[in-house]
Amino acid sequence: MGRMESEFLSTLVSILGVSALVVFVLHKIKMPSVVGFLLAGMIMGPYGLGLVGNTHVVEVMAEIGVVLLLFTIGIEFSIPRLLRMKKAVILGGGFQVGITTLLSAAAAYLVTKSDNKSLFLGFLVALSSTAVVLKMLADKGETDSPHGRIMTGILIFQDLCVVPLMLITPSLAGETINIVDVALKIGKAVLIVAVVLLSARWLVPGILHQVVGTRSRELFLTTIMLLCLGIAYFTSHFGLSLSLGAFLAGLAISESEYSHQATSDILPFKDSFMGFFFVSVGMLFNVGAMSTHCFNIAIAVGLIFGLKIITGTAAAFLVGSGPRVAVHAGLGLAQVGEFSFVLAVAGREAGLITDDLYQIFLSSSVVTMTLTPLLLNIAPSVSEWLTARTPLKRIGRAMKLSWREQMPERKEGHVIIVGFGLNGKNLARVLKETDIPYVALEMNNDTVIAMKKKGEPIYYGDGTSREMLIRLGIEKAKLIVVAISDPASTRNIVSIARLANPGLYIVVRTRYLTEVDDLKELGANEVISEEFETSIEMFSSVLYQYDFPQHLVLDWVEEIRRNSYRALRGSEIPGRSFFERVAWLPEVEVGGYRMPPGSRLAGKSIGELQVRKKTGVTIIAVRRGPEVFSNPPADFRFQAADILLFTGNRGEVERATSYFKGEAMRDASSAGDLSKN
Repeated sequence: MGRMESEFLSTLVSILGVSALVVFVLHKIKMPSVVGFLLAGMIMGPYGLGLVGNTHVVEVMAEIGVVLLLFTIGIEFSIPRLLRMKKAVILGGGFQVGITTLLSAAAAYLVTKSDNKSLFLGFLVALSSTAVVLKMLADKGETDSPHGRIMTGILIFQDLCVVPLMLITPSLAGETINIVDVALKIGKAVLIVAVVLLSARWLVPGILHQVVGTRSRELFLTTIMLLCLGIAYFTSHFGLSLSLGAFLAGLAISESEYSHQATSDILPFKDSFMGFFFVSVGMLFNVGAMSTHCFNIAIAVGLIFGLKIITGTAAAFLVGSGPRVAVHAGLGLAQVGEFSFVLAVAGREAGLITDDLYQIFLSSSVVTMTLTPLLLNIAPSVSEWLTARTPLKRIGRAMKLSWREQMPERKEGHVIIVGFGLNGKNLARVLKETDIPYVALEMNNDTVIAMKKKGEPIYYGDGTSREMLIRLGIEKAKLIVVAISDPASTRNIVSIARLANPGLYIVVRTRYLTEVDDLKELGANEVISEEFETSIEMFSSVLYQYDFPQHLVLDWVEEIRRNSYRALRGSEIPGRSFFERVAWLPEVEVGGYRMPPGSRLAGKSIGELQVRKKTGVTIIAVRRGPEVFSNPPADFRFQAADILLFTGNRGEVERATSYFKGEAMRDASSAGDLSKN
C-alpha cells in the first residue's frame, strides 16, 4: 500500500472511530448527531489533538456531502407540496428570513462597519437547522402538529434560499454590491436552470425507465449518482456552484415515479458524507479562540436566540397561528443551521468574514445547535407560561374575540372533536351518518375555512384554552375526542376537560404506548395508541391467514385490549357488542356487512338475491337504525344503510361478503356478472 493510500485510510479510520464514539456518548444525553460530528472534528483537527494531518481529504468528502444534501432536498421538493404549505412556506418563511436578515445585518454593522459583510452575516443568522429540528420533531411525533407544520414550512423556504444566497455571496465580496453583476449571475443561473430542467423533463424519465426495466438495483443507484454528480459538474463548468447543480438534479427526478426509490437509495450516502462535512467544520474550530472571545460569543448567542425567537414567533403569528403555537415555533427555530456553515465557508474564502469573526460565528452556532434539544423540550411549558402573560395574553384574547361571533350555540349531549386531520374527519363522517351532534376544533385556519364551506360545524381555536372548550359546550358535552399530533397539548386538553366536566367521557389518540398511563392518570377514559393498534392489526391478519376462526381472534384482541386498550374503529363489520348477542359455536363463523347508500341491494328481498343459494350463508339478523330484525323471512326487503348479520362456515362467510361487495360494485360500475364472483 502506497504512502498516499495509507494516509487516506488512516484519516478515514480516525474520523469514523472518533465520530462514532462521540456521537454515541452524546446520544445518551439526547444531543443531536450534528453536534457530535462537530465535536469530533474539534477533537481531531489541528486545533485539537491533531489526529488528522491531511484535512484536504476531509474537505473533498465534505463537498460531496453538501452536494448530496442539496440533491436530496431537490428530490423532496415538489410544486404540489409547496402549494399545500404555501402560507407557511412563502408568507411565514419569507417574513422570517427577510426580517431576521435585516435585523441581524443592522446589529452586525455595529461591528463590521460594512454593508456587504453585515448583509452576509444576516444571511448566516437567518437560516435554522433543518437536520436537527426535523429529527427532533419526528422523534417526538410532532411533525404534523400545528407548530410542527409551521416550522417545517419555514425550514423549506430557508433551504430553498440557500441556492440564491450561494449565487449572491461572491458578489458581496466587492467594496459595493454590483447590481448589474448580481443580475447577470442570476440571469445566467436562470438560463442554465431552464436548460437543465427542460432537458431533464425529456431525457431523465426515459433514461430512468430504461434503467428500471433492467431490474438492477446497482445500475439504478449508479445512474442516480451519475445524474447528481454529472449535472453538478455541468453547472460548475459554467461558473455556478456544485450545490446548485445537485439541487437541479434532484428537482429533475422529483416529479418522476422513481423519486422515492432514489431518495431511499441515496440517503445512506448523504448521511455519511454530511457527517464528514460537519467534521470538517469542527476541524476549523479553534478552542483557544473560543476561550479568548468567550464574552463576545456569549453576546452573539444571546442576540441570535433573542432575535430568532422573536422573528420566528412573529412569522407564525403572520400565518394565523395562536400565541402558544407561535411561541413554540419561534423557540424551535432559534438556532443557526447547517447551511449557514456552508455559506460561512464560502464567505471566509471570499474574504467576507475575518478568521476571528468566523471563529465567533462558528462557536456561537455550535452553542445554539447544542441547546436546541433543551429549547424544544421546554418549549411547551415556556409557551404556556408566556401566553398566560401580557401582551401575548391580549393577542390571544383578540384572536378568540374575532371568532366569537362564529362559535356555535350551546349544545348538550354532543361530541367535541379536537383536531380535524384524517382521524377527526373520519369520525365526523360517521357521526354525521348516525345523526350524533358534534362540533370540531382545529388550529389550521385553511382547514377550518375549507371545511366550513362543506358545511362542517368546525371552528378555529386552541384546545388547550379552557375558555374555548367552554364555548364549545364542554360542560354539557357527552364525549370529547382528542385527535391531534401534539403530546404536550393533548395532556393539557385532557386535564382541562376533566376539570370542566367530571362526567365527560374522554377518548384520546396518541402515537406511542408509553404515553397511555400518563393520559389515563390525567383523566382520559380511553387512550388509543397507534403503535398498539398497529400490532393488533398485524397479528390479527397473520391469524386469519392461518384460518383461525374470527371469534377466537376477536377474543384474543379483546383480552389484549383489556385495561382500556379497546379502540374505536369503523369498518364494514359491525361492532363486537352486536356480535355478542349471538351464541358462538366453534365450527360456525359470523360475518357482517353494512350496505352503502345507493346500493343495488336496496329494495330487493332476500329471496330475490338468492343469498343462501349463491353464498351458503343464512341471514340471521338485520339492523336498521335502532331496530334489529331477527330471522328475517325470504320476502324481507333491504334498505340503504342496513347492517346484515349472517352465519356459515369460514368459506361461506367470505363468499357472502364478496358477493355483497360485488353487488355494490356492480351498481357503481354497471358492469360484470357479480353472481359469478
